[in-house]
Amino acid sequence: MFDLEAELTPKEIVKELDKYIIGQGEAKKCVAVALRNRYRRRKLKEKIKEEIIPKNIIMIGPTGVGKTEIARRLARLVNAPFIKVEATKFTEVGYVGRDVDSIVRDLIEISVRIVKTEKMKNVEVKASELAEERLLDLFAPLPKRQKAGTNPLSLLFQTSRGMGPFPQDKDPEESHENWTNTLEERKIILQKIKRGELEEEMVEMEVEERSPQMMGVFSGLGMEEMGVNFQDIFGSILPAKKKKKRLPLKQARRILQQEEGEKLIDMDEVINEAIDRAEQSGIVFLDEIDKIAGKETSHAGPDVSREGVQRDILPIVEGSTVMTKYGPVKTDYMLFIAAGAFHFTKPSDLIPELQGRFPIRVELQSLSNDDFKKILTEPENALIKQYSALLTTEGVTIEFTDDGIEQIADLACSLNDELENIGARRLHTIMEKLLEDISYEGPDLRGQKFVINSEYVKNKLKDIVKNKDLSRYIL
Repeated sequence: MFDLEAELTPKEIVKELDKYIIGQGEAKKCVAVALRNRYRRRKLKEKIKEEIIPKNIIMIGPTGVGKTEIARRLARLVNAPFIKVEATKFTEVGYVGRDVDSIVRDLIEISVRIVKTEKMKNVEVKASELAEERLLDLFAPLPKRQKAGTNPLSLLFQTSRGMGPFPQDKDPEESHENWTNTLEERKIILQKIKRGELEEEMVEMEVEERSPQMMGVFSGLGMEEMGVNFQDIFGSILPAKKKKKRLPLKQARRILQQEEGEKLIDMDEVINEAIDRAEQSGIVFLDEIDKIAGKETSHAGPDVSREGVQRDILPIVEGSTVMTKYGPVKTDYMLFIAAGAFHFTKPSDLIPELQGRFPIRVELQSLSNDDFKKILTEPENALIKQYSALLTTEGVTIEFTDDGIEQIADLACSLNDELENIGARRLHTIMEKLLEDISYEGPDLRGQKFVINSEYVKNKLKDIVKNKDLSRYIL
């Protein structure tokens, strides 16, 4: 991960983000510098390194302009632990709601999963070989050798090996021949397994029974805050239940490969690396931060815990140590990116201490008509590419003309102006309605081609667009 960060200059980071997010150059620049500063900090000597903390960011802008996507893509770029949480999920201590420490606990779980996946990939070849050996034992088990004198009392009556009233070994020559034949058979079967010739063959094997998560039962009793994991506690006392199941070989291979991979990796090493990665590279995205801002007008009603939530979040953002089931985790060097529309409040409505912990503020612009056209066509995950790919699986081809794309963009822009501005999410609603009939009848339209031009868009959506009340509900 660190080598990748070394290669990614701020300009390279912005270039990568441009592949998925249209516009918002200022916001991209801010997060690119924040990510690069992490790499720079790691190269410093320990004394000065401890003094440099990440400069947290507040993104201000309407919904659907790319705030969350920028943070998510940034984390994905360097495979850093990333968590998105809504500030409105939390309430002041003493009220019903989630505890803010759960942000860190959830982040460390994500970090453990990332590191474990990487380690499993490193031992994939070895795990695959061991899984194939276990599959071979399921197909052609080695013959069990019978031992003489299996009863302890036989020792009293035996004068020499092979004498006594109890069962004897079979004829040695016959046993040797059987053993040789089995080994030859196993070699042939192993080659077939490796070549993938037996993937659909059914095998019987023991698999662990999945027990329901017990944590959910106790989460409301404060156990979550203590970092207690009942699954782990009871798992160590009671062995996992196993049941026999018949599975296709390809499915059995995946299960056995996972089991063998877990045996090959050191979980203590995984946890230590995961904690370090969460502490040094973790990114926490606090959405809807504006919903907990605002002056307190009374001490009752729905606003009672707004300032309380801010005060609870403050220690996490400032830097504190949170106890998790994996051990203590420090939040001092995690990067926090807050975001909100701030339609009815402003960043200065946050408590001063919290404002001071978000020194970088960047405003994201509302999307224009040109932006909508680019969102439809340019990104690697562009909507038109997505819908075309989905319908191709049914043998249906759809082609969007320039005037059709223009019409969709105009429609999205005008609906955002007239109704509520929900940014690029408006395009999802329009595209779903536009291609509703083709998607529904897709299996019966195999081999057909549809051209989505301006006229098609108008005919499909004209009744809804004309009727303002209808468009409020549907688009």
